[in-house]
Amino acid sequence: MPNTEILFKSTTNCSIDTIIEPLMEYQGVELAILREDLINAEISGNKFRKLKYNLLEAEKQQKDTLLTYGGAFSNHIAATAKAGAQCGFKTIGVIRGEELGGDLNKTLKQNKTLGFAYNCGMHFKFVTRTAYRDKDSSYFKEELKADYGEFYDIPEGGTNDLAVKGCEEILNATTARFDYIASAIGTGGTIAGIINGSLPHQKVIGFPALKGDFLDNEIKKYTQKQNWELIKDYNFGGYAKFNLELISFINNFKVNHKIQLDPIYTGKMMYGLIDLISNSYFSKNTRILAIHTGGLQGIAGINNRLQKAGKPTIK
Repeated sequence: MPNTEILFKSTTNCSIDTIIEPLMEYQGVELAILREDLINAEISGNKFRKLKYNLLEAEKQQKDTLLTYGGAFSNHIAATAKAGAQCGFKTIGVIRGEELGGDLNKTLKQNKTLGFAYNCGMHFKFVTRTAYRDKDSSYFKEELKADYGEFYDIPEGGTNDLAVKGCEEILNATTARFDYIASAIGTGGTIAGIINGSLPHQKVIGFPALKGDFLDNEIKKYTQKQNWELIKDYNFGGYAKFNLELISFINNFKVNHKIQLDPIYTGKMMYGLIDLISNSYFSKNTRILAIHTGGLQGIAGINNRLQKAGKPTIK
């Protein structure tokens, strides 16, 4: 039977790195980053948090197979495959894009995310984009059970009640002195947990990676608190979209602060925070904590796209 204790028996407090820049001194604010990306080399940040209680529940239910969903460069797919391998679960990934399964060997060579998951033992089911939109329907679930038998079902991106419970543990006594907590947002589970774990004097601000207003309602499914706000001006056009200005920002940030950001989530968040600080969004003596939620494995796929287009890559 699977044994989750090997992976989740303890979670050490992550370091908090202060960002030293003339801008912070000029504006009279403190900006720091909680290094959740350092929790685990291959299951980092919010993916570790989201999977923790889900895998414990799968073990409790005596399920030996994890099944989840994602795109070809999904951080969640990679993290689930690795966590499953370490804890002794079989893993199945329902992948958006039927064409990716046409020549699996070629796909695995060209796509480091899927190659990594495959090497962790994950079995793939490639489906059309139309079928993928119906992945939460009862008939789709029944087809999966007919193919694979019983499994523990984890939603796309990992967000459910147990994922939010895990993300509530991001904040602790070491983060209590901060006035603002900032996080990038994908499906909304991470920030919902952060909101639940926040203190009365803290305000949580989220930077969505996707366009649209649906995230407000998604977050409200998991929290009753109202000390939060979404800042939607820094998605760079939507999910997985970016420009050379963002790539340059990420590269300069790494040179100046020795911290790697990604262009899907954390890069957009930090770009937005620094832009807000430069425009005096925060009052003097404000202490801001940004959550580094990991997601760095996807950089290889982004760089592949940039190289093909003859554009500068993420260093």
